[in-house]
Amino acid sequence: MNTEDTQELVEIVLPGKVEPEGLQIRHGAIPVPGRGQVVIRMEATGVSFAEQQMRRGRYYDQPPFPFVPGYDLVGRVHSTGAGVEPGLTGVRVAALVKTGGWATHVLVDAADVVAVPDGVGAAEAETLVVNGITAWQMLHRKARIRAGRTILVHGANGGVGTVLVQLARAAGVKVIGTASARHHDALREQGVVPVDYRGGDVAARVRELAPGGVDAVFDHVGGKGIVDSWRLLAPGGTLVSYGSASTRDDEGSKQWPVLKLLARVWLWNALPNRRRAYFFNVWAGRALSKTRFRTRLRIDLTQVFTALQRGDVTPRIAAQLPLDRAADALRLAESGTVAGKVVLNP
Repeated sequence: MNTEDTQELVEIVLPGKVEPEGLQIRHGAIPVPGRGQVVIRMEATGVSFAEQQMRRGRYYDQPPFPFVPGYDLVGRVHSTGAGVEPGLTGVRVAALVKTGGWATHVLVDAADVVAVPDGVGAAEAETLVVNGITAWQMLHRKARIRAGRTILVHGANGGVGTVLVQLARAAGVKVIGTASARHHDALREQGVVPVDYRGGDVAARVRELAPGGVDAVFDHVGGKGIVDSWRLLAPGGTLVSYGSASTRDDEGSKQWPVLKLLARVWLWNALPNRRRAYFFNVWAGRALSKTRFRTRLRIDLTQVFTALQRGDVTPRIAAQLPLDRAADALRLAESGTVAGKVVLNP
């Protein structure tokens, strides 16, 4: 086993359904990697919508409280276990973990890390891990959108939306994006046609811009609005639902909103029409084949990093805060006032 330092472990714990200020800081010993594992010394982790739902107990498959949140991270390999190439120590890598990322040191399987290209900073790479994987796979693996087509991206200023619109524009796709008016100038600069989701009938405005319908809709909102998203599709179009943000503050079962979305998707796909619907889950397929899942993730994240190096994607960092200010970071991310991703540094 190779090690670089003897710093202690510091991690942020979500003890239960709490306000952001209820997050706890815990100190402990740095984990020791077992066979096939590495410990990553975190350089950047992010605040995603998943953590916002988790603190409310609303993420559909979150672990029982208490646990350490943090969906993804970027850092350097601190130590390696048996069976892992020792030369990996010190290499900057990215990892998708779902939970556990809000910590100075994170234990992961070596097969789950993806090398970050030289010259790409930790915070920049962090904005593109879960958000980049999600955007790339929805655009290219699910919707399979080609140049010259038109898509609608809900929440075009958000973490996933920001990456999605840039990847789409780089692929020669026309993008209509919903966002609050404060973000419209920034969207126009990216070649996106903005629509104010607070400004009345969004569906009617989209129909004005795309009378024949759009070729794909990417919808993280869910709820009743998902029906409008389906109806806005052109023949042969694809709806990709990937969240239920509209139910974030609801009470009751956390699984029910997802089950309703899945039922709608099944029903729409069973109808005799030329449109398709998907509910996207970045973890889909992992239970059936870890090898295939890891290969696909590595290929796709490498594509996203390549797009970054080409200049097709510009990292959108809303703010960077130290790990011990996770409560402030979570509050900021939930405010809806920022564009891009809130990043935590050690």
